[in-house]
Amino acid sequence: MRWMALGLAVAVGSAYAQTAAQYPPQTPEGKTDLSGVWVVRGSTDLPGELPYRPEALKLWQERKANITKKDLRDDPAAYCLPNGVVRMTSLPYKIVQTPRLVVMLSEGNTHSFRRFFLDGRAHNLDLEPNSWTGDSIAKWEGDALVVDTIGFNDRTWLDDTGKPHSDQLHVIERYRRPDPARLEIQYTIEDPKFLTRPYSFTRTLVPANREIQERFCTEQNHLVGK
Repeated sequence: MRWMALGLAVAVGSAYAQTAAQYPPQTPEGKTDLSGVWVVRGSTDLPGELPYRPEALKLWQERKANITKKDLRDDPAAYCLPNGVVRMTSLPYKIVQTPRLVVMLSEGNTHSFRRFFLDGRAHNLDLEPNSWTGDSIAKWEGDALVVDTIGFNDRTWLDDTGKPHSDQLHVIERYRRPDPARLEIQYTIEDPKFLTRPYSFTRTLVPANREIQERFCTEQNHLVGK
């Protein structure tokens, strides 16, 4: 009986080691496989207080007051405009991964998309010096995809509460697969014009278990399904 128990323990340990060795899942090129359809777990708003400078804090307080009065005239999403990089919706996101380019597609927010270039290029802001989603270049650091983005305009919100940023926003994201059921994104936000110091937080996404669907912004500026 003792030998049977020992054999069972060895088998379980071997199976656990084999499963652990398979994570994070890898592409044929040996990089972490981030592909799939994912949805944010929990609130999409940024946690805690940002270290705002007085003028930025005043702007945020004004926006929050307008939201309380259901006045969304300052919200870009109310006009079917892109959410940018930091603000996310509760609808799914699809990641399409190739060796030289990763694309993130959003089901919400008028089907906006982001591109993470992995071909070794430097930032190039000649064509779009101040865009909604910025210029994103990426590299692998171990099992994490590190995305560096600059070149923003100042028109997007950081979350649904109206947190502002300036055109000096700099966002660094680290995408990881800590286990089969989670995609983790660690953010570091720098904005010397609006923040007194860098601000960091982590989001967790889980499998959506479905494909992204067609949605569009109507004349009434509501995001609806087909």
